[in-house]
Amino acid sequence: MKKAILLTILLAAASAAVSAQAASESDTLTVYAYDSFSGDWGPAGKLIPMFEEKTGIDVELVGAGDAVEMLSRIELEGSSTDADVVIGITDDFAYRAYEYLEPYESPVLENIPDRLEFDPEHRLIPFDYGDFAFVWDSESDLRKPESLMDLTSPEYRGQVILIDPRTSSVGLGLLLWTYNLYGDDFAAWWEAMKENALTVADGWSSAYGLFTEGEAPIVLSYTTSPVYHVMNENTTRYQALVFPEGHEATIEGIGIIKGTDKRAEAEAFIDFILTEGQADIAIANSMYPANETTVLPDAFEWAPEPATMFTSSGISTEKRDEIISIWTDIMAR
Repeated sequence: MKKAILLTILLAAASAAVSAQAASESDTLTVYAYDSFSGDWGPAGKLIPMFEEKTGIDVELVGAGDAVEMLSRIELEGSSTDADVVIGITDDFAYRAYEYLEPYESPVLENIPDRLEFDPEHRLIPFDYGDFAFVWDSESDLRKPESLMDLTSPEYRGQVILIDPRTSSVGLGLLLWTYNLYGDDFAAWWEAMKENALTVADGWSSAYGLFTEGEAPIVLSYTTSPVYHVMNENTTRYQALVFPEGHEATIEGIGIIKGTDKRAEAEAFIDFILTEGQADIAIANSMYPANETTVLPDAFEWAPEPATMFTSSGISTEKRDEIISIWTDIMAR
């Protein structure tokens, strides 16, 4: 009899533990985030605790790789995904994400400029953005380039670090930039430019690492890259080159996964990212905040915004593949 009673107590306790765990999981908002947000140097380490303390909502942050890897994971998991919110999908790949997201008319949208809103249904809401640019070492003996075409001059031979558009969104950004600027004549720019490339790196990290190590005085990056050096190294040595013809932009969005049972919590998280989270994200990611009311540190004076901004969310997959194929043929010759 005692054994039966003990067994009953143990089973009840086990059942209660399972129920408590299930309840705990059901009360948790699961956020899939790209590396720039969730990594060691990203803003998540500060912002997630702030959000949890403010709202009482527990967050499980899942680092899902870069933006493309994260999107591929959502596509693979489909309706069985654990995610409630996804943060970090860029405008150029947004078309692949829309079927997995549901619209949200955040009240903060009134503070986000129309030029940044790439999805009229607001399945993805911009939270930050940047402009691709070349960064120049002002302490080098190399003349400061004045335009994209100027960069093809023979004096820059072997002086520029490029990035592969097949493996990096930054590399793809430059490729689309040249297409938006020159149309089908973009190939001529690359024919001239390939002679000036010291190397074509697989990704931004390796490219920028070579640059700061002094391997070449010019690297493909962002107009906001100097902010890091000003804030962390107190130097204005590395300067973004802003060209009068315009720059390609990348806009990063946040959205709610379709069918989530955490709709209210997801909305609260998005509104937090679009308000209190803006300055920290801008500083940590060296990007511009989407919310134009955000107050930024003086270091952002070294991140000049181009007068003209190109976006490529309207370029079809077929055209994008064609452009990359042409680029591959040029660089292989």
